[in-house]
Amino acid sequence: MGLKVTSIKIDPYINVDAGTMNPKEHGEVYVLDDGGEADLDLGNYERYLNITLSRSNNITLGKIYQRVIEKERRGDYLGKTVQVVPHVTGEIEKWIKDVAKAPVDDTGEEPDVCIIELGGTIGDIEGMAFVEALTELRRNCAREDFMQIHVSYIPVVHGEQKSKPTQMAIKAVRSAGLIPDLIACRCEWPLEKGTTDKIARFCQVPDGHVLAVRDMPSTYQVPMLLDEQNLNELMTSTLQLDRIPRSAELLEKGARIWQHWKRLAIDIEYAREEVEIVLVGKYLEQPDSYLSVIRSLEHASMWCGRKLKVKYVDAEALEPAMKTKDGAAHFSAWRDLVTAQGILVPGGFGTRGTEGMIAAARHARENKIPYLGICLGMQIAVVEFARDICQIPLPQATSYEFDGTDDDRLIIVMLEHHPGQLGGTMRLGLRPTYWQPDTEWSKLRALYGLKNESINERHRHRYEVNPKYIEQLHDAGLTFIGKDEKGERMEIIELKDHPWFVGVQFHPEYISRVLQPSKPYLGFIAASAGILDQVTNGEKGLNGGYKGLNGVSSIATGLVNGESAAF
Repeated sequence: MGLKVTSIKIDPYINVDAGTMNPKEHGEVYVLDDGGEADLDLGNYERYLNITLSRSNNITLGKIYQRVIEKERRGDYLGKTVQVVPHVTGEIEKWIKDVAKAPVDDTGEEPDVCIIELGGTIGDIEGMAFVEALTELRRNCAREDFMQIHVSYIPVVHGEQKSKPTQMAIKAVRSAGLIPDLIACRCEWPLEKGTTDKIARFCQVPDGHVLAVRDMPSTYQVPMLLDEQNLNELMTSTLQLDRIPRSAELLEKGARIWQHWKRLAIDIEYAREEVEIVLVGKYLEQPDSYLSVIRSLEHASMWCGRKLKVKYVDAEALEPAMKTKDGAAHFSAWRDLVTAQGILVPGGFGTRGTEGMIAAARHARENKIPYLGICLGMQIAVVEFARDICQIPLPQATSYEFDGTDDDRLIIVMLEHHPGQLGGTMRLGLRPTYWQPDTEWSKLRALYGLKNESINERHRHRYEVNPKYIEQLHDAGLTFIGKDEKGERMEIIELKDHPWFVGVQFHPEYISRVLQPSKPYLGFIAASAGILDQVTNGEKGLNGGYKGLNGVSSIATGLVNGESAAF
């Protein structure tokens, strides 16, 4: 639509941020350019909207209370009794108004629209201050400046779609002061007309204001589903978006992005070839723990015209001890590993499962299987190489995190780490990595562009490779092709005579976008699919053929333009 959009996520928990939360309980901790550790939804916003958010775009109850208490201690309230209403709610409203005006895209201009997501469930006691604040915000806004979409799940019981839970939820939110303009109904399959009519009637919204957000083959097709239900027109009517001036350049850019998005979403539906990746992890109980990693793999797979198939392997199941403890799990894990086209070891913390990860890295290195190590996954690759190739013995050939007795370990704790204080003490946020001399052979560097002297990626770690071992590792064939600005921190490793063996200390998944895949993930998927040379040379695989980076398949073009096609 040519509009500049920003977004805010409200999390009504008392944690200041998500940095100290266990991924098994909360899901992934997402990191922003400014080092803010936030809810994983901030990653969804950045990926879908192609924007760059800050820690201020994630509001928690902990942040609000912290700010209010700091003001009370300074005497800012002039002796008044500090209360939830109006002081806490007023702080929330002020925060929203301030953040909504901050530029978040490459225009550097104030956004036209701010999307606010209030997490949790209506009625949750920790969320009521935010409900009251948004009620006040609605009251203080012009009518055409505020629109509420209520998201509700439609369960199916014995084949019948039940609308009563949604009716009760709308009743509760209306009694709290918020009046939905649209109702978005999450469901497994299309809503029956009788269901939408009943919801519209009993929830007091026009018939066309009930949206069916059903499960789609790909999440990237959801915007197309919403477009079919006239969401743009409904928003334009309610918010009078047509009165907002927009440049011809932004309108053209928006139209181009929308066409490109639809082509990718449709193309991948008809891709004939698969690429199978094994993710060796330790937080597999919570599917969202590796959400950005999976999204980055999806972005790269779509770019390469391959259907992504991810197999999750518990790192502990690869360890020798599991052979006697649970032989079936051990056999299954190794079967998946040895049949994979690519092996990925993501980030993580703690000792659990690390020996299994080391075994996975060794298998990838010895058998020329494409490998990508992220953060801990890079450190694991260095430890494996040190043990097997350099013959560095234990206890030196391990991490201080696994065996923290002294500082002669291969992986050491960073100097700026604060023992006993976990929140916000890691190396966080966007930081530069500089390519080292004589690394023009690097497959990864070729994807970033050989003319670039440095790259910027987001970090989240508190351990790093010990500089005292770098020369020994390098002489044995493990090249540190990227380092920090002082040349002291090892940022990227790569093996020269390998189809793709890359480890990065940063987290490239944090800045991967749907239409701009992360380079380490793109190279990894392309190498796993056997098309790395074509992708590096400016081509991509789509439906079995290779196209230029701006090329599209004829099938997708026909569908986007509304033409019939025979498959």
